[in-house]
Amino acid sequence: MKKLLLVAVFAIFLMTEMNAQAYEYKVVTSVESIVPNGLGRSRIVSANDSRDYKEFTSTRSEDKKEDKRNKSNRSEIRVKNFDETKLLNFFNLGGIRFQNIAANDAVISSKLTTMTEEGWELAFVTSAVESAGGKGDNNGIFITRYIFRKQK
Repeated sequence: MKKLLLVAVFAIFLMTEMNAQAYEYKVVTSVESIVPNGLGRSRIVSANDSRDYKEFTSTRSEDKKEDKRNKSNRSEIRVKNFDETKLLNFFNLGGIRFQNIAANDAVISSKLTTMTEEGWELAFVTSAVESAGGKGDNNGIFITRYIFRKQK
């Protein structure tokens, strides 16, 4: 009986290892302007090209002999093939526009639904705000990154 149990546990372990698969990730970013008077720009952006981070990475160390400076060209990182979906700004001349927020929610929901219909799973969501830093600072964005994954 103990041997049978041991064989069963071993078989389950092997099946789990065989089912473990790598994921492909895709990031979709929404940038919503919180600039007063509706002067900002709001968009959903997602890259259609991929980049290998290793091409733009160097390893630094205290040992100057081993230290290699990253000499990659920034223009090689730039992605020119991407989707850009217009969103509405949070503010207009009258102040905050709740209709614009609801409209953006509808457009973002549509994008998220389409991604899941295409086989992507929403794995992580992270957001941040850079808002007015005091008198005279009219800059501000609300940024959200939706990180999707699907098995390769």
